[in-house]
Amino acid sequence: MKHNQASGLENIMEPRSIFNNKGKTKFVAITSGKGGVGKSTISANLAYCLFKAGYKVGVLDADIGLANLDIIFGIKTTKNILHALRGEVRFSDVVYPIEEGFYLVPGDSGEEIFKYVSQEILDSFVDEQNILDDLDYMIIDTGAGIGEFTQAFLRASDSVVVITTSDPAAITDAYTTIKVNSKTKDNVFVLVNMVDSAEKSLQIFGGIQRVAKENIPNMTLNYLGYIQNNNAIKQSIKNRKLLCKSEPFNAFSFAMNQIVKILTLKLEQGVLETPKDNFIGFFRRLLRYL
Repeated sequence: MKHNQASGLENIMEPRSIFNNKGKTKFVAITSGKGGVGKSTISANLAYCLFKAGYKVGVLDADIGLANLDIIFGIKTTKNILHALRGEVRFSDVVYPIEEGFYLVPGDSGEEIFKYVSQEILDSFVDEQNILDDLDYMIIDTGAGIGEFTQAFLRASDSVVVITTSDPAAITDAYTTIKVNSKTKDNVFVLVNMVDSAEKSLQIFGGIQRVAKENIPNMTLNYLGYIQNNNAIKQSIKNRKLLCKSEPFNAFSFAMNQIVKILTLKLEQGVLETPKDNFIGFFRRLLRYL
């Protein structure tokens, strides 16, 4: 895919699938060591920018306890992944199209879903004609922290993006999250949110990177970029609007498009090799970590 490096806004185009092969989905988990760093907002807007860049994209709301992406996307959902795992509805019934080629799988507010993930129920999903089988990307909005269930999603994902801010506690917790993930991952992306400048962002990333090199030398940290403080973000959350959609020329939207460029460049040009699976295959992997 060619990108216009000058504007970063060329991806308002007719979506087209880049891979278009079943079982070729890249699963990217968005996480943080600490809550309140803008994780869900970034997950939703990142997914939207990927979609507008021409990819077929799904979003799984795995922020157990705070599942709210349906509100961010402004769509009404009546069933979620828990209902499918219980066998109450078909899996396809909990896949909500946001736009053609862009889908949400809503989560449930609680850890109960893990009681119902089984080989038997996953086998029943395989028999369905699943519109998620040929996704290019699945963005997984996980919970904050290093809890058991959040870690299961991170381990099952192909790539992990850790979000931090300039808050010392957020930085410390981000490093802890990176260290925990070093047991199963050799590469992690770092995104710095809510900063005043690129210099401050690089300073934060550099500090985390130095400590990581000293203590977890097997881990490679990839700088994904930064997002400046922006009043429009708070307003979009208040208005329940996706900022990259409602204000495509906002500085936040420009930053998100640049982040998408970096992410896709690293994942698609062999910088970071990732296994490829479909959505049910991802849940099979998840089952092994529960």
